[in-house]
Amino acid sequence: MIPFLDLKKLNKPYQDNFKSYFSRFLDSGWFVLGEEVENFENEYAAYCGTTHCIGTANGLDALRIIFEGYKILGKIKAGDHVLVASNTYIATILAIKQAGLIPILVEASLETFNFDLEDLKRKITSQTKVILPTHLYGLLADMDRVSDFAKANQLLIVSDCAQSHGARDKHGNRSGSLAHAAAHSFYPTKNLGALGDGGAVTTSDEQLAKIISQYRNYGFRKRYVAQYAGVNSRLDELQAGFLRIKLKDLDALNQKRKAIAMRYFSEIDNEHIILSKYNEKEDHVFHLFVVRCKHRDLLQEYLSKRKITTIIHYPVPPHKQEALSELNGLSFPVCEQIHDEVLSISTDPNLTQAEVSTIINALKEFTC
Repeated sequence: MIPFLDLKKLNKPYQDNFKSYFSRFLDSGWFVLGEEVENFENEYAAYCGTTHCIGTANGLDALRIIFEGYKILGKIKAGDHVLVASNTYIATILAIKQAGLIPILVEASLETFNFDLEDLKRKITSQTKVILPTHLYGLLADMDRVSDFAKANQLLIVSDCAQSHGARDKHGNRSGSLAHAAAHSFYPTKNLGALGDGGAVTTSDEQLAKIISQYRNYGFRKRYVAQYAGVNSRLDELQAGFLRIKLKDLDALNQKRKAIAMRYFSEIDNEHIILSKYNEKEDHVFHLFVVRCKHRDLLQEYLSKRKITTIIHYPVPPHKQEALSELNGLSFPVCEQIHDEVLSISTDPNLTQAEVSTIINALKEFTC
């Protein structure tokens, strides 16, 4: 069976470094918010092109804490509206709600899987304070147009970079630097994945960074003295060390993902399978390679019989989730079509050329 992402194989080259680091970590006797977190924060900020990175426990917390920071700064308040793609992962919506804000869903684009910018413009009201682009599957939203729209309407941009580690826009800027603040996830399956949960905020806003660094640690301004009613959401010291080791190879692994995707684009030819659009001016990092098929479930079953693992990202859109019942009455035809048709094909950097050929041939031979 060709796995979707073989985490054991992905992390095996780092085993010796991981073990050596763990021994040093254990001997240090410092297990929370130590030098490894600080060093990773500095290195990841430099990588992203921001002045600050603040580690958090996970990506959802990173996003929520950004909102809490802006509330403390007085830039937003409970009940304000956040424009967000209707086809994003549910964690994006949960972070908005948990911060006391209201998600305003925007129709998706069939071509990019990011939000439809024309519908975005239609959704703005006097209560709109934030635009939240999700760089879904590793493809950046059109941040030039988003930024122009945000400036014209005096809106904050807070981006969800959970799937876009290392992606650059046409100007060469990385995804973590394209918003006023950005949330990152280091879940093990991400392009930059820890050996457990992890997240971070990147920003060049000095005030926001200071508040977030306190807020993620109970709101302490110094030990046991809380300035804010914060949370316990700290990037684990152990995971920070693992991430430092893996960060050095992120660009190279992204290039391997891209090489696999380029083979898919050039070799898959099947009238039943629709490939996503690819803009060569931007550096798509192919966290996921997503195809569309009107007979998606049949395609997935067929590929499984051919010993090829695939995953649906995602089977149920946020506005159809039981947990978000207040959104259940909304209708987003394009978003719903996407969720009915999408299927993710592996871009595991460790796929062999033979395995890529097997996947391509299976897709070319699919009939329904």
